[in-house]
Amino acid sequence: MKDRKPTYPQPAKPSPQLKKPSKPLFKSKTATSSNKSVDADAGGERIQKLLARAGLGSRREIERWITEGRLTVNGNPIQLGYHLKAGDHLLINGRVVKWDKYADQPTRVLVYHKPVGELVTRRDPEGRPVIFTQLPRLTVGRWIAVGRLDINTSGLILVTNNGELANRLMHPSRELEREYAVRVLGEVDETMIERLRSGVQLEDGPGHFDEIRLHAGDHANKWFYVTVKEGRNRLVRRLWESQGVKVSRLIRVRYGAVVLPERVRSHSFYELEPKDLQELMAFVAL
Repeated sequence: MKDRKPTYPQPAKPSPQLKKPSKPLFKSKTATSSNKSVDADAGGERIQKLLARAGLGSRREIERWITEGRLTVNGNPIQLGYHLKAGDHLLINGRVVKWDKYADQPTRVLVYHKPVGELVTRRDPEGRPVIFTQLPRLTVGRWIAVGRLDINTSGLILVTNNGELANRLMHPSRELEREYAVRVLGEVDETMIERLRSGVQLEDGPGHFDEIRLHAGDHANKWFYVTVKEGRNRLVRRLWESQGVKVSRLIRVRYGAVVLPERVRSHSFYELEPKDLQELMAFVAL
């Protein structure tokens, strides 16, 4: 029977278990190196914060690089918490980093509707379309995608110019929900659904749906909502395939508390307004 359902089912409301964390995910550590180093300065901006926002790594990664002596400013190793100031010459692993272009830029977050056939990468050697060519050009910095969707999956992709925000939204300890509308072809009974809830063994370890519910459909074609808290590659497809069921359509409709509205068509996006942006930043303790 011809499927007469809408482009995708109406997204569910965010789960009430998504709560603002009581403390930040990353904490600064005290430098213990006895090597000669540049002291932290009260002026400027902390180097971990600025480089994480630029998307060069998480604060935790950058802190490790500092303790390993991989960052130098004006020819000297630095301590954790060093504040970059105008005129500072920064090297990471001996390579010059023009850090000043990342300073004092406002955080922006886009909600992009990725169509099937686009890749979540900056460039593709095969010349296939990529999402970043569909986004507005930044005068400084770069867009960073929060997670990925494979080429055959459509739906919501969060994109930001704040690398620290992206890292926190993707960090496994956050266990942010990803909700998908999925159309499957094959017989699905309650026993199968219970297996998918309780967990099945995949090639890279056990996996399960945190939530699964029937939305609509008849005969062999059915729409389900499923929710996972992991970002493993093709996890939703592989869970269904482990039960001998074929996924004919897969659309991400929610990431955390951010929902993809039906008004946002493929290849288009909208930008979070200040109030929504502040709530998202507060949710990950930024």
